[in-house]
Amino acid sequence: MSGEKRCALLAAILGSGIVFLDGTIVNVALPAIRQSLSGGLATQQWVVEAYLLTLASLLLVGGSLGDILGRRRVFQAGLVGFGICSLACALAPSAPVLIAARAIQGIAGALLVPSTLALIMDTFEQNEQAKAIGSWTAWTGIATVIGPLGGGAIVQEISWRWIFAVNLVPVVATLYLLSKLPGDRTNPGRVDLTGAVLCILGLAGPVFALIEQPNHGWDSALVLIPLIAGVALFATFLTWERRSAAPMMPLELFRVRNFSVGNVTTLALYAGLNVAVFFVIVFEQQVGGFTPIAAGLSLLPITLVMFTLSRRAGALATKLGPHRFMAAGPIIAGAGLLLLTRVGAHVDYLTQILPGVLVFALGLAATVAPLTATVLGAVAPGHSGVASGINNAVARVAGLLAIAALGAVVASSFQARLNTDLQNKPLTPITLAAVAKARQRPLVINASAATPSQRAEVRLALRDASVDAVRTGLRIGALLAILGGIASLIGIKDPRRPTTGLPASSGARAPA
Repeated sequence: MSGEKRCALLAAILGSGIVFLDGTIVNVALPAIRQSLSGGLATQQWVVEAYLLTLASLLLVGGSLGDILGRRRVFQAGLVGFGICSLACALAPSAPVLIAARAIQGIAGALLVPSTLALIMDTFEQNEQAKAIGSWTAWTGIATVIGPLGGGAIVQEISWRWIFAVNLVPVVATLYLLSKLPGDRTNPGRVDLTGAVLCILGLAGPVFALIEQPNHGWDSALVLIPLIAGVALFATFLTWERRSAAPMMPLELFRVRNFSVGNVTTLALYAGLNVAVFFVIVFEQQVGGFTPIAAGLSLLPITLVMFTLSRRAGALATKLGPHRFMAAGPIIAGAGLLLLTRVGAHVDYLTQILPGVLVFALGLAATVAPLTATVLGAVAPGHSGVASGINNAVARVAGLLAIAALGAVVASSFQARLNTDLQNKPLTPITLAAVAKARQRPLVINASAATPSQRAEVRLALRDASVDAVRTGLRIGALLAILGGIASLIGIKDPRRPTTGLPASSGARAPA
């Protein structure tokens, strides 16, 4: 491999890696952030969702800007913006400031991700692209799930603020690598800004409604208005994209069977992945008493299994066809989430967590590479950038909606169980006030504000309600993953003539 190609591949891996890493590393820090900046589950959700919202909504715009202005130029701008926002997150004095910085950080990330794959496609010859993309997929996929481990060590030994500050190191390294590459190729065109605005507002409305619903109720104008407006705006976005002369999301791509079904599988599987990472790590720390490092280590088997098996699954799928892998993989992953529902108040990692994590990892490893190859081979070269952006956006939207929707389900389940357990108890006014406050903080079992004689009873009720709530969320996440496998079982068609490299008409990829 030449020096130029090596620099391009390393820059692509580091650049996209920090974006995906930042999407998961923050999960292990959420309990510490809640304690430091105050807030409940809604605050924790917004720290994650603000980032995913702008990242998912603007990925397609980032791909278009790369096509028009040049991959390297947009890549560099995104890196600088990401570094500045990471520093702002590290220094945030309050939860609103942190959430705002996370939202802007997502915008910078949207400039990075599409440019990374396009940079590989521009640098490597066609017969080298499959291997390069395989390496990129493996390492960026690992970055997605290794985040909780590194984040746990940083949070426990230093401070949650450093999980953002450390981003500056790979940002500087990637900027150095990009400086070694030749100039950009640009193409005339225009950016679909109207579509971008409609998309981000269309997603923001339902996400806001779902996160705030447990605090205000479905009959609140603060919930109903954003929900209805968001749905209407997203419908307008789809109409606009159908009629626009230069849409950021060409809807005709979804007429290609494998592309559309592959995105359905992506949506379902990554919804399950985000549910597992978000709720399991929060539950382990706030209910199970895990340290941040222990919580991060609990998901390390996902990294090890993916690193060991993903490329082998891709090679087998090339020989046998992706259909059986894309059907079985998500179903196996869903079975792993169902195994995780055995978790109880006294968390035993070896019997309650590890079996589910291993089965889920096996399903994920069996799916990712075949899913990548399927989406890669489904589109023509002229749509490679936007197709890659669409599939990455679908994966991010999956996390965005899953955490918001299942967060509402988890909160409702928590409140319902808490009400049932305490409704006939003779609680003092002080304890009643403490319980009322606790209802707004699902998965937190702190009963210190209750009357001393009733603290143990309230804490037990909070713990049982938290266990029920997390189990409910994991069951729904499992169902979503299994539905993704069923969609592939019915819809994915194996290529008639499998190839050893990228098809001539390829260019997109599934998300890491």
